[in-house]
Amino acid sequence: MADLTVTQLLHSIRGGDLEAREQLASRLFDELHKLASARLRSERYGHTLQPTELVNEAYLRLDAGQLEFDNRGHFFASAATAMRRVLVEHARRRASAKRGGGVSPVTFEDMGVAGNDQHLDLLALDDALSALEAHDARLAKVVELRYFVGLSIPETAEAMGSSPATVKRDWVYARAWLYERMME
Repeated sequence: MADLTVTQLLHSIRGGDLEAREQLASRLFDELHKLASARLRSERYGHTLQPTELVNEAYLRLDAGQLEFDNRGHFFASAATAMRRVLVEHARRRASAKRGGGVSPVTFEDMGVAGNDQHLDLLALDDALSALEAHDARLAKVVELRYFVGLSIPETAEAMGSSPATVKRDWVYARAWLYERMME
């Protein structure tokens, strides 16, 4: 089978092509693993969640066996949400396992935001991101794709079906909005 795009493979799968299903699953798993590795490098030293675990858990949550995605962008938008949930649940389990919290810090530097207090916990970020989602779902999706999956501005724009300029503007606004909420 020729080297088809993710969207082309999805269309082939809908037509019943089993080879396309295997090729797509392999390609998406590899891409997610690279993104998860990059994302976990920004976690605290000794973080116990490994990239393969993060990808496996996120992939299971996507019900990847069904591969009911319209295109590459739809897949990565769904993957961002799944990876966020896995990371937050991991942080919640870790926090509940230790007295006094013990939640791993996430830095605003990772998000490109400057401020006096550079450390925050993933649970606080999740709470602020949930509030942002209620305020503006598109902004929250930009943060999920950029922060939790590690997509670039152009990749995020492609995944969301918008322009890189819009994503860049949204990213700047969302980071400032989150920073303000988390410093309250």
